Amino acid sequence: MSLSRVAPATLLLPLFFLLIGADEGGALPGSPEREAEAAALAEAGSGDAGTPDGGLAEAGEGSDAGVMLGLVPPRPVPSRESDPPIAHLRSLPAKQDVLARAKKDGKGRLVVPGPNGAVPLTIDPVLQEQLKRTLELYQVPFGAVVVLEPSTGRVLAMAEHSQSRPDLRGLATRAVFPAASIFKIVTGAALLEAGLTPEAETCFHGGKRRISAKLLEDSASDGQCHSLAAAMGKSANVIFAKLTQRHLSPESLRHAAARFHFNREIPFPVPTDVSLAAVPEDDGFRFAQTGAGFGDVYLSPLHGALVAAVAANGGVWKDPVLFEPGADAPSTPGEQVLSPEVARSLTTMLEATVTRGTARRVFRERGMRVPGAVGKTGTLADRTPFRDYSWFVGFAPKDNPKLAVAAVIVNEPLWRIRATWLGREGLRLGLARLPPGALAPQKDDAPDVPVEEDSEEDEAPEGETPAPVVAGTPAATPPATPPATLPATPPDTEAASAMSQP
Repeated sequence: MSLSRVAPATLLLPLFFLLIGADEGGALPGSPEREAEAAALAEAGSGDAGTPDGGLAEAGEGSDAGVMLGLVPPRPVPSRESDPPIAHLRSLPAKQDVLARAKKDGKGRLVVPGPNGAVPLTIDPVLQEQLKRTLELYQVPFGAVVVLEPSTGRVLAMAEHSQSRPDLRGLATRAVFPAASIFKIVTGAALLEAGLTPEAETCFHGGKRRISAKLLEDSASDGQCHSLAAAMGKSANVIFAKLTQRHLSPESLRHAAARFHFNREIPFPVPTDVSLAAVPEDDGFRFAQTGAGFGDVYLSPLHGALVAAVAANGGVWKDPVLFEPGADAPSTPGEQVLSPEVARSLTTMLEATVTRGTARRVFRERGMRVPGAVGKTGTLADRTPFRDYSWFVGFAPKDNPKLAVAAVIVNEPLWRIRATWLGREGLRLGLARLPPGALAPQKDDAPDVPVEEDSEEDEAPEGETPAPVVAGTPAATPPATPPATLPATPPDTEAASAMSQP
């Protein structure tokens, strides 16, 4: 059954429960869990959605109950080229920073105070510290990584660091990062719903660094052909632009984005930006560009992990959870936004990224494997001043998903690590924290790839505009004795010459 139109009552249900006071963990109004969380939320200052303009975003496009939430952005979407939102980034106020106020209790949990005692967070303190130290060790200018349990939405880590602005807080919930090719997940789901299969082939040429309207026309120069799965794995821009123009309409892509909760509020104790997505009204070239990941679409790391979790959950959206629900709290069913069949096919497409696509080299690094991992990379850059945005979102293991991850890093021309490497570490370290026996053996016959070996499958420097080419040297020397969980030297020391889009 096509789910391009979801029953309005289904979409409004989470908002209804939010209004009557039911929380993510299912605690009812008046219960001790709800009272404690309400106090923690009030102390956190949850009245501000944390948006760049400081206002509270509306979740939908109007009061009409028959209109699907998120079809229209709640505010004008800024232009990435002329007014990148990261330029207006402000720090999360201290009173709203729940993690900063959390302390360890006698059981080793992170807790915040409440009227009926300490309220435990879902955060794993060990994983949180490992990822935080990773970001600090490699001195990323701006970076954040979120790890969560897809089946429940429980957030296990929200680590962040800014070497450029050490006092900056709240990166994990800020939608100031261009979604780039992560939006191909939305487009891919819409194409599957339109009747395409992961095996459907499309021929093309060009599009490595930019796409043009001419490239979307079939020609004798189309010397390469990829299946839809391979196009996702290799992030083939021209194929996604072609297929967007031929098989989708602005309405269908807008519905797909709304079901992945773009242009909609995400209820969470930490103020969380609405991820804005502008889908052009007409089906021209700009529309095709948007489907390929070149549009004005912005994403927060928390939202990125939730997008990956949709495929992991068989098409079910789960709201994120930060306060540990009580033992008697009922489980919430979530929101079915994709059919199970589409979710399975989408997972097959995301697997190609890791097995033979843009993330293959990082996930085959010797001694750092994550069997069963699937995901999507994305890179894009601002020209002046130069900012190289890189993304990885995914989950593992494919056949029994335990963790979903999203990582984003904004680099300068010289850099040490990018988001694919950080996302891999989020999955690897997170899976190592699971109880013994929690993971079934995963079949993985691909050979290891040494860290120094280059590969044509590695994340390629692509994009709309050439970036400055700088001699490849590390930005600075890392500490002599890194944590035991990290490699002794940075994995990437090339200069980023990437206005890219894989």
